[in-house]
Amino acid sequence: MNSTLAERLRAIVGAGHVVTDPDVLAGRSTDYTGRYRGRASALVRPGSADEVAEVLRECRGAGVCVTVQGGRTSLVAGTVPEHDDVLLSTERLTEIGEVDALERRIRVGAGVTAAAVQRAAGTAGLVFGVDLAARDSATVGGMAATNAGGLRTVRYGNMGEQVIGLDVALPDGSVVHRHSHVRADNTGYDLASLFVGAEGTLGVITGLDLRLHPAPTHRVTAVCGFDDLDALVATGRTLRDTESIAALELVDGRAAALAAEHLDVPVPTRGDWLLLIELAGETDLTERLADALEGAELSGEPAVGVDNTAQQRLWQVRESTAEVVGLFGPPLKFDVSLPLSAIRAFSSAAAALLLDHAPDAIGVLFGHIGEGNLHLNVLRCNAEQEAHLYAAMMKLIAAHGGNVSSEHGVGSRKRAYLQMSRQDTDIAAMRTIKAAFDPTGYLNPAVLFD
Repeated sequence: MNSTLAERLRAIVGAGHVVTDPDVLAGRSTDYTGRYRGRASALVRPGSADEVAEVLRECRGAGVCVTVQGGRTSLVAGTVPEHDDVLLSTERLTEIGEVDALERRIRVGAGVTAAAVQRAAGTAGLVFGVDLAARDSATVGGMAATNAGGLRTVRYGNMGEQVIGLDVALPDGSVVHRHSHVRADNTGYDLASLFVGAEGTLGVITGLDLRLHPAPTHRVTAVCGFDDLDALVATGRTLRDTESIAALELVDGRAAALAAEHLDVPVPTRGDWLLLIELAGETDLTERLADALEGAELSGEPAVGVDNTAQQRLWQVRESTAEVVGLFGPPLKFDVSLPLSAIRAFSSAAAALLLDHAPDAIGVLFGHIGEGNLHLNVLRCNAEQEAHLYAAMMKLIAAHGGNVSSEHGVGSRKRAYLQMSRQDTDIAAMRTIKAAFDPTGYLNPAVLFD
C-alpha cells in the first residue's frame, strides 16, 4: 500500500486505527485453524458505516484489494488475504441498541459478538436464536455473511432467519439501509437476503436488525448413547419433528472419550455415538422426552438433566469437542451437509479414506444431526497428507449427495469445489451479481470464486 493511500485512510478512521506493523499483519493474516496464511499491507478499523464506505471508496480508487474481517472464526480461510490486501475490520462496530421487547428485535453493529446479543436478549427475557461454540468471538456481521447455523438451528433456523434488516456498505462506497418496522414488507427485491450468505463479496455488512424469540420457561436435556449410527440417525429423524425440540446434536464417542481424558469432562453414558437432545417449552417436558425415546435402540440408560446445573454439565459433552479437536494441533476441518440416510455410509467411507491417506489420523464427527449439518475434524493430519486427502474427501461428500458447504461458507479453501454443489449456470448467475456490485472484483477477491 502506498503512503498516499495510507494517509487518506488515516484521515478517515484516525491514525490509531490504521496498522501497518508486520507482526500485527502476520497475525491477522492467519486463519482460525492456523493452517492457512496470507499477506496484507494494512489493517484498517473503521468506527461507523460511513467510515467503512469511505475506506472502500479509497481502496477501490487505488486499485487495492480489501478483505473483510470480523471475529476471524472462519474455518475455510474466509478472512485470509491473498493480494497484499487492506484488512477491513468491523471490530469497532459494536453498538448495541435497546431491545424492543414488544416487537422482539434488536439493532446492533456488525462487530457485536453472538454472546453479547445473547446477553442483551436475556435481560429482556428473550432469546437470540443462533448459538455456537465460538459465541464469545464470532461477530453477528460475519455470522450473517456466512449464514451461520449452530446449536439451535433445529428450532430457530439459520442466521438468515434472524436477520430482519441490514446496513451494508457497497463496493462503490455507497451505503444501503434496509430496515422496516413492519413484519410484512414485500416492497421490491429482498436485498437483505442477497447479502446474507454472500461471504462479504457483495458488500460489507455494518449493522443488523435481529429477530429475538420468547424464552422457554422449561427445558429438559439428555445425552443418549448408541452403538449403531443408523439407530441414532433414526432417533434424530423422529425427534427433529417434535414440537418442543430445541437442540439435537451428534457427538462422536471418541471425542467424548478424549474430553474425559484430557479435559475432565465426564462421559455421561456409554455408546460409540452420543446424541444430545434438548426440549424446551412452557410445561414440564420430561414425559414427552421419555415418550420420544421409547423404542430407541440405546446402548444404556440416558443421562437426563432437568435443572440448569445438570443441563450445563451435559452440554459440556458437546461443547468440549471444539477444544478436543485442537489437542493434536490445528485440525483439518470439513463442514458438510448430508442427507440423513447417507450419514452412516459416509462415516464408514470417510474412515476408510483416512486409513488410505493418513493412517495415523483420527477422524471425529459431530454436529447438528437434525439438519444433517456435520463437522468432520481430522486430527493428526500433516500438510503433505492434507494435499491429497482434501480433494478425495470433497469427492466423497459429493458422492453421498452432500453439499460442500453447510454453515461455514466456501471461503477460499473450498472455492475450487463450488461446482460440486452448484451447476455452471448457477455459478454464472452468481458471477453476474458479483460483477454488478463489484465490477473490479476488489472486495474479498479470494472468497467463493476462483
